[in-house]
Amino acid sequence: MLNKNNWTLPEGIGWLLPEDAARLEIMRRELLDLFRSWGYQYVIPPMVEFLDSLLTDAGSELALQTFNVTDQISGKTLGIRADMTPQVARMAAQNIYKEAPVRLCYLGSVLQARGAKIEKSRSPIQVGAELYGNQHIKSDVEIIRLMLETLAISGLQEVHLDLGHVSIFRGLTKKVALSDEQEAELFEALQRKATEEVDALLTSYQLDNAWHKAFYDLLNLNGDVSVLEQAKVSLAVGGEDVLAAIDELQQVAHLLSAIYPSLPLYFDLAELRCYQYQTGIVFAAFVPGFGSEVARGGRYDNLTGPLESPLPATGFSADIKILSKLSSLEACIEQEVILAPDVTEEDLQVLVRQLRASGKTVVQELPNNQQQPGHTSVISKVSGQWQVNEQSS
Repeated sequence: MLNKNNWTLPEGIGWLLPEDAARLEIMRRELLDLFRSWGYQYVIPPMVEFLDSLLTDAGSELALQTFNVTDQISGKTLGIRADMTPQVARMAAQNIYKEAPVRLCYLGSVLQARGAKIEKSRSPIQVGAELYGNQHIKSDVEIIRLMLETLAISGLQEVHLDLGHVSIFRGLTKKVALSDEQEAELFEALQRKATEEVDALLTSYQLDNAWHKAFYDLLNLNGDVSVLEQAKVSLAVGGEDVLAAIDELQQVAHLLSAIYPSLPLYFDLAELRCYQYQTGIVFAAFVPGFGSEVARGGRYDNLTGPLESPLPATGFSADIKILSKLSSLEACIEQEVILAPDVTEEDLQVLVRQLRASGKTVVQELPNNQQQPGHTSVISKVSGQWQVNEQSS
């Protein structure tokens, strides 16, 4: 006899029962249709790869999130994908980069060693889109627009957009030649908005007053688009690279506001998601009542693969399970279920096949079941003809 105590699932791993699974499947189809209408081709990366390949060009955070297993054939270490984005990027670099710009999309399960902060799920169903081969700011805007359309078609309301730029912090640290260790510890303190720690670190680096102030000002450079003009003054010491990054944010804000005039835009120049991985503009979408981003993305131009020079790229991703959970839409799940009698007559079987081919749900009556729950109509013979009739109450 099976021991039900052994039926428990690992922490952060769950199942989807019929209603939730049906809602998610409807959303999956709608999103892939949306991506196709924008010119994004669907690809399916492998669930597992050799670990050294899976973590190529990836940061340390992805390595910590990746489950390792031993390949019983080769004896090598395999990694179970924790993020499909690097996989899709390598597919583009290895196979179709000559056709740039390349637009790809993906949707599939990933497995993560650690749970997300809010949902604590270790088995997201990741959906995303990537645009390769174009460095113009309008390619970033296209990806942001597609992300917003994804959230709209998913039924998420009151979305607001958070934007930043990795090159601002990176440009400042490059100018003062901070060591890798110093850059990492300052970055971590900025992410936690630890003002006293940031001040102490900057003092320990023995920076002059102008540089000390510029780094410290990053903590307060957040708000609406007007903060970008303040940043040009506060961070002018960073030179052309930093000012160019701020200018890119202003261009993005202008283009998005023209298309989505009611979209709230928020800028945080110290918020640097995926800092190790991204190289330019980074962005995330939030909705009220949920304490983490519902979608995020950014530019990453350091992908090389077999190429002599890096392939520019920008993209976004989300967990479709979270989108489905937060959706305000009511799923149009099939309500009519037709019960067919346990009869082998050819005319009946022809009718059942026709009904199923037209999209109707037909279940076969089974012996030894006195009640057949869930059906709304029955097939019965009337005047020698099989036909569908409403279930009598």
